[in-house]
Amino acid sequence: MNKNDQRPRDHAGSAHFSRGIVGLMALAIFINYVDRGNLATAAPLIKADLRLSNIQYGTLVSAFFWVYVPAQIVAAWLVQRINAYRTLALGLALWSAATLATGFTSGFAMLLMLRVLLGLGESASFPASSKLLAQHVPPERLGIANALVVSGVYSGPAVGTFVGGLFIAAAGWRPLFIVFGAISLAWLVPWVMRTRALATQARSDARVPEPTFRALLAKRELWGASIGHFCANYPFYLVLSWLPLYLVRSQGYSLAAMARLGGAVYALSAAICCGAAWLTDRRIARGADPSRVRITIIASSQFIGFLCMMACALGNAHVAIAGLLATSVAFGLCSFNLFTIGQMLAGPRAAGKWIGIQNAIGNVPGIVAPIVTGALIDWTGRYQAAFLVAAAVAIVGACCWLFVVRRAAPLGWIGAESLTAAPAQ
Repeated sequence: MNKNDQRPRDHAGSAHFSRGIVGLMALAIFINYVDRGNLATAAPLIKADLRLSNIQYGTLVSAFFWVYVPAQIVAAWLVQRINAYRTLALGLALWSAATLATGFTSGFAMLLMLRVLLGLGESASFPASSKLLAQHVPPERLGIANALVVSGVYSGPAVGTFVGGLFIAAAGWRPLFIVFGAISLAWLVPWVMRTRALATQARSDARVPEPTFRALLAKRELWGASIGHFCANYPFYLVLSWLPLYLVRSQGYSLAAMARLGGAVYALSAAICCGAAWLTDRRIARGADPSRVRITIIASSQFIGFLCMMACALGNAHVAIAGLLATSVAFGLCSFNLFTIGQMLAGPRAAGKWIGIQNAIGNVPGIVAPIVTGALIDWTGRYQAAFLVAAAVAIVGACCWLFVVRRAAPLGWIGAESLTAAPAQ
């Protein structure tokens, strides 16, 4: 590894990067997933109110990702150009405004446009947060730092499904989007106050040469991590997009019962994510090989996901519900490692671009899974085929981590991509 690819030791600059900033990033991801999951939570009422077919609903869910996926690359570029702090703030302002405006939508076309804007804003989250974590957090603490941030992926839907489900049962779906959008905008106040000095410093620093996108795309490990990310997200997006409808329409749950069970799946995922990350970091700090630990955990998580999807597809009602609850283990073990492994492979200077590419490919299931699931349900009248597809995808993911990525170790950037300047941002 080139010595210039090591984590920067700018203690003076990092001293101001406090736990409070990590907490605000975690809150931003939490808000991100509350806002993107509101459509699924309100789906039973929105479908009836706007008279949407399953294909139209699946299209609305996937429309978010039409922009979210390619905009990851734009967000990674913005992180380099205007710094990660401001990129995250701009993104959150846009997606919060789109959420608020959804409460005033009058039909399918307007709702489709707002979902696209939501995706554009939320694309800033992971390239920006990964850049900051890779730059300021030492490797032996990356697991828990990522877990705190990524726990919002699950705690967001947990709160959104539970609180949002009870909210719409009492007040309807439109006030849900208006209230949640307004609350989301309030995050900008503490973020700007806590990071103003850091953002100014980052802007004034000379920009450091970074590996080009072409150099990153030439790495086998990037493709293995990206496809593995895709395969991890496919079952997750099936559950995120269709769980409320599945519980209400297929299993006969009421809206309140759906909210409780759906919230439990996501709450368990968040708890397992943080607990497993803390234990993993402790094991690594005591001398365990970081690569072996992280690759083993993430491959195992995808095998567990395979078993859960098979239970949902082939089991009776009780086994299927148990399988859904057990997906929290797969999601929790996988999530923090997805970004930690990418940050370890890329190093602090390339982390923004690497995660931009990896997360773009990894979120293609957001486009594919909702539409494929809706089409399979319309074709078969049941959910089993959709779960079987998700099970097959999970096994492919485990193979990618074991046989393509193989090791979670820093890559060297040499030759024309050599990094020789002092760290920026």
